Amino acid sequence: MVEHRDFQDKQYAFAAHIRDPDNTVAPEGIEDRRMAIYRELFFNNLYNLLGTFFPVLRKICTDEQWRVAIREFMKNHRCRTPYFLQLPEEFLAFLQKEYRDLDDEFPFVTELAHYEYADLALRVSVEENDTDGVDPHGDLLVGVPVKSVLAWVFAYQFPVHRISKDYMPKEPAEQPSCLAIYRRSDDKVRFLELNPVTAALLDAVENNQSNLNGEALLKDLATTINYPDVDALIKHGVDALEEMRQLEILTGTRAAG
Repeated sequence: MVEHRDFQDKQYAFAAHIRDPDNTVAPEGIEDRRMAIYRELFFNNLYNLLGTFFPVLRKICTDEQWRVAIREFMKNHRCRTPYFLQLPEEFLAFLQKEYRDLDDEFPFVTELAHYEYADLALRVSVEENDTDGVDPHGDLLVGVPVKSVLAWVFAYQFPVHRISKDYMPKEPAEQPSCLAIYRRSDDKVRFLELNPVTAALLDAVENNQSNLNGEALLKDLATTINYPDVDALIKHGVDALEEMRQLEILTGTRAAG
């Protein structure tokens, strides 16, 4: 047991030095040349891997800003998973709760990181749509529209889908950007910018506990938002539903009941 504890202590000391080599001494008995290989390997792996997972965020940061952020992540964040594909979620949590050094220059940083994380999470999601009883060509007014489980909707204060080196807003937009991020059957991930009415319609489709058909959902929506011309809303609404079906945000319809 003593040997086991001694080995564990060396492991902890090794890991602590890898995370923060400037402030934590390396374990005794290990040549610094060898330790340098591990220091560079671990840091560079995270530096490049997270840069791949958050490509826009990486591009807008200078090399030094990114280097500091990765080092702080290694030093201070307690990861709860060893899996590479789950590291972006850990890095997002780090940016949201622990690291605020980028906020002044990039006030949109946590929203941008969330948007990029959602894209990745959707790409690797193992969820599948239940197509039992779903008619992919069903009448969207007569039947009950069905939303794909691989379509996620988020509202952002900043237009995160437009942010780049050439466009970095300093203030939130007057209206939130509501985005449907979705994965198609060819596994390509896309997004659709929704206006407030379409966003409310898609929310009604997702939370249709009463199993209302498309026409009833649109009539309810017209009442909820005090839309003056119900027939016009139904006409535009069914066009929006059809577009979302073509994009595979909707999978089709179920029978009303």
